[in-house]
Amino acid sequence: MSTARPSAHERILSTATALFNAHGVRGVGVDRIIAESGVAKATLYSHFRTKDDLVLAYLHRSDQHWRGALRQAAEAAGTDPRDRLVGVFDALIAATERDGFRGCAFTRTAGETEPGTATHAVTAEHKRAIRAWLTELAREAGAADPERLGLQISVLVDGTMAEAALEPRPEFAEAAQDAARSLVAEACPARV
Repeated sequence: MSTARPSAHERILSTATALFNAHGVRGVGVDRIIAESGVAKATLYSHFRTKDDLVLAYLHRSDQHWRGALRQAAEAAGTDPRDRLVGVFDALIAATERDGFRGCAFTRTAGETEPGTATHAVTAEHKRAIRAWLTELAREAGAADPERLGLQISVLVDGTMAEAALEPRPEFAEAAQDAARSLVAEACPARV
């Protein structure tokens, strides 16, 4: 049984994703992406007009993947929004257990790009979207100040990703999960 070879577009984006995750967006040149994806230069540029367009596609894919992982972890924690806020950290535990984990793609990319560029704007928008989702979960959980709790959980997520980029161990995510559990218990009254 044979499987179809991925399209050139998919090979380019998958190769770029792996390289950007390992070496950063500025640490990888287009020539390396071309060589490792097995496409011609003209093919790469027919799919992505510029390297920045490829970086934006990488960030879009990373956004979909990471938001999906967070939502899946939250949903797996149960139906209570309080449990979901704490369950988010199961995605971080799983991420830090993966070989080659290098922390948050968005924070890394923001550090490599100039404020005011489209790439930098996409990184900031991703962070705002995650924070808004966490705030909505906090609202559903009955937090007296959902914006504050959403921000606190967001800071724990980002801090965990930063620490794990230096030393990818699940203990950091587990400690952040414990802190989140305390914050949620304090901010959200138990339902009767």
